[in-house]
Amino acid sequence: MNFLRGVMGGQSAGPQHTEAETIQKLCDRVASSTLLDDRRNAVRALKSLSKKYRLEVGIQAMEHLIHVLQTDRSDSEIIAYALDTLYNIISNDEEEEIEENSARQTEDLGSQFTEIFIKQPENVTLLLSLLEEFDFHVRWPGVRLLTSLLKQLGPPVQQIILVSPMGVSRLMDLLADSREIIRNDGVLLLQALTRSNGAIQKIVAFENAFERLLDIITDEGNSDGGIVVEDCLILLQNLLKNNNSNQNFFKEGSYIQRMKPWFEVADENSGWSAQKVTNLHLMLQLVRVLVSPTNPPGATSSCQKAMFQCGLLQQLCTILMATGIPADILTETINTVSEVIRGCQVNQDYFASVNAPSNPPRPAIVVLLMSMVNERQPFVLRCAVLYCFQCFLYKNQKGQGEIVATLLPSTIDATGNSVSAGQLLCGGLFSTDSLSNWCAAVALAHALQGNATQKEQLLRVQLATSIGNPPVSLLQQCTNILSQGSKIQTRVGLLMLLCTWLSSCPIAVTHFLHNSANVPFLTGQIAENLGEEEQLVQGLCALLLGISIYFNDNSLENYMKEKLKQLIEKRIGKENFIEKLGFISKHELYSRASQKPQPNFPSPEYMIFDHEFTKLVKELEGVITKAIYKSSEEDKKEEEVKKTLEQHDNIVTHYKNMIREQDLQLEELKQQVSTLKCQNEQLQTAVTQQVSQIQQHKDQYNLLKVQLGKDSHHQGSHSEGAQVNGIQLEEVSRLREEVEELKSHQGLLQSQLAEKDSLIENLKSSQASALNEQASVTASPRDSEQVVELKQELTALKSQLNSQALEITRLKAENHELLQRAEALAKSVPVQGESENVTTAKTTDVEGRLSALLQETKELKNEIKALSEEKTAIKKQLDTSNSTIAILQTEKDKLDLEVTDSKKEQDDLLVLLADQDQKILSLKSKLKNLGHPVEEEDESGDQEDDDDEMDDGDKDQDI
Repeated sequence: MNFLRGVMGGQSAGPQHTEAETIQKLCDRVASSTLLDDRRNAVRALKSLSKKYRLEVGIQAMEHLIHVLQTDRSDSEIIAYALDTLYNIISNDEEEEIEENSARQTEDLGSQFTEIFIKQPENVTLLLSLLEEFDFHVRWPGVRLLTSLLKQLGPPVQQIILVSPMGVSRLMDLLADSREIIRNDGVLLLQALTRSNGAIQKIVAFENAFERLLDIITDEGNSDGGIVVEDCLILLQNLLKNNNSNQNFFKEGSYIQRMKPWFEVADENSGWSAQKVTNLHLMLQLVRVLVSPTNPPGATSSCQKAMFQCGLLQQLCTILMATGIPADILTETINTVSEVIRGCQVNQDYFASVNAPSNPPRPAIVVLLMSMVNERQPFVLRCAVLYCFQCFLYKNQKGQGEIVATLLPSTIDATGNSVSAGQLLCGGLFSTDSLSNWCAAVALAHALQGNATQKEQLLRVQLATSIGNPPVSLLQQCTNILSQGSKIQTRVGLLMLLCTWLSSCPIAVTHFLHNSANVPFLTGQIAENLGEEEQLVQGLCALLLGISIYFNDNSLENYMKEKLKQLIEKRIGKENFIEKLGFISKHELYSRASQKPQPNFPSPEYMIFDHEFTKLVKELEGVITKAIYKSSEEDKKEEEVKKTLEQHDNIVTHYKNMIREQDLQLEELKQQVSTLKCQNEQLQTAVTQQVSQIQQHKDQYNLLKVQLGKDSHHQGSHSEGAQVNGIQLEEVSRLREEVEELKSHQGLLQSQLAEKDSLIENLKSSQASALNEQASVTASPRDSEQVVELKQELTALKSQLNSQALEITRLKAENHELLQRAEALAKSVPVQGESENVTTAKTTDVEGRLSALLQETKELKNEIKALSEEKTAIKKQLDTSNSTIAILQTEKDKLDLEVTDSKKEQDDLLVLLADQDQKILSLKSKLKNLGHPVEEEDESGDQEDDDDEMDDGDKDQDI
């Protein structure tokens, strides 16, 4: 407390002596009063004094107030007064008009009192437990006090809450409070809690924070909502920024899809409110957090794909092309779209297809580039467009080819009705505005980044400088502007473009060296001793000359590697050359540009370096230094190694091409095989159909043949006998099949019956043994009756089965007789040449026999039906017997248990009797030893007499 008293003593206007005494008396009342009303009134008085006399109340009353929170939990009113008093002591929410020194002293006071409060971690835990109270007068002051503690000393308070059981979960419950003021202050509390603490951020996220916050934003009206939406968005940024785990959880939970309604903004010409602009700005920043280039590539890519699939990117592009959008929102939207499409081929292709709502429609890229090269547009907007163009071309060789193609002669629109992206870039490259020169040069460099094909294609571009003069190449025009001594920003942009263009492209180096004025210009720039402003240009000239040496294929005799090195040594000096080359990486703006891909500059004069170019410098600076110091022999060896590697690469490329061709052939053969398989299946289906059709035709033919046989008069008797015979054979075959089915069913029933017999025999044997064991204890007449009934049922079943077997045997005999009759009938068919009377008599006999056979067949059918019904009944009886057997088995188990229990009881009784006999014998022996006569009693004597003797023995023993 001494340092606080020192602070109090150092105040120019501290509390008077009377107020100090009053505060002391109030503290004594709080500490010593036994009545709750007295303590409550004292705490209320301390609250009223705490704002004006903050230091004195804090020093004397803090300990008593904490004690009140611990002991008077039942009274919400005194708890509310105590929390408000502590908030006034700790919080720095002073009046607006305070002096600077007073403000600093106030901040120190708040942090000092916070340090005292959290010195005992139990105080913070006590505060967390108070937040569980639903009473508004307790919960709301508790939220405010805890928020103030986190603002004063965030990390230590966060650590206490983190280790407190269910600490974070209690705070998350505030978001579900139905009272808006507590819910809104709960959002502010969670903002302070989650700031710069990854562990707490993860816990809050997994406590369903995303769902609750997005619900609040939706309920408040999305971007049209008030400051509550702003607070929720700031909390979401705290949870997601630099937290890969939470970002993945946000994506996997399908919360990106719920962001789309935020950006459903119609054209509004009436103006936007300041709060709506702020909300939408934060929403765009939240999208950028998920797709930031600093995130892991896999996480960024998955979020980019999700944004395209749910339509979020399309919604952002709609805002991009809409009218009436505020400038800062438009700028942030361009930056957001940039990072959503950066490195994602699907999103880049979609962005390339977006058209502005103009007449005629123009691609969005062209409209944006028009803004970039227009010097009347705001600087931040031009930077955003450049970033968007860079992101569109990042790892997008297709897009790079489309941009370069707009510069080639074959694709330029001769009518001049439309302006292409390439024409806009060339216009900006050679305009009088240095910022447009720099932006266009950097944009064109990104169209060549890592793409040797487009570097060679750009060499074909020809420019018409003036009427009557021949056209010059784009490369030559860039070097011409360099030599004219333009502004530093323009020259830096052109040198960065040339360095990017010539690196890893020997053909471009040859074209550059072919102009005899380029090398003398570069050596002259590097050799001169100019001011500090020109040092950066000298460094870039050294880099360009070094690239011309390192990537030189020695195709020009006058500018071979060795000759250029000798030129540097004579005119510049190797050490001086390396020193000038080092000016680039030592420049103050170089490190700033190398940090982030986005060109974020406070003003145009800081726009010097491009992020991708800094990577190129870092890559080439070392190899150029080595190349300058290498001897001619080392160069030759290196060239030989390169040639060998090139040969090796050619061989590998050749085999790769062969493998690729073979893969293509293999794919074609696979397709042919699959096609042939499909054709084969179709042919097999057709063959099957044709076979079935042929069979149908055969059946129809046979039917017609039979019908024709009936109508024929000269073959009437023969055909009639054959038809009768045919019908009889069909009936006989059908009867055979039915008999076989009956045989199979009989066998199945016999096997089931045998199994049941064996099971019943086992049960009978086990039941008999169990009954024999239980005979000495108990008997169950009901079980024996059930066994007898079961035996009777079994006998009935066996008799039914025997009768069924006899019936089947009889059917077999009848079937055999039918077969014999059919054979005799077939032999007795009349032949041609017999008399008609004999034929008629035999035919009549056959018809009689046939009618008899048909009658017998009908009887057999009836008998088969009866047998099937009997079979069903037998199955039912078997099921009944199975259930009876299961019941008997259960009862047998119960009887076994009863037998076991009775045996155990008998054993226990025998043990007790043996112990009792032993006690009686010992007592008798003691009585005999004492001289008392003991009469021998029968073993069948009453237990009561034994008990009396035992009592007498005990009495004598006591004597």
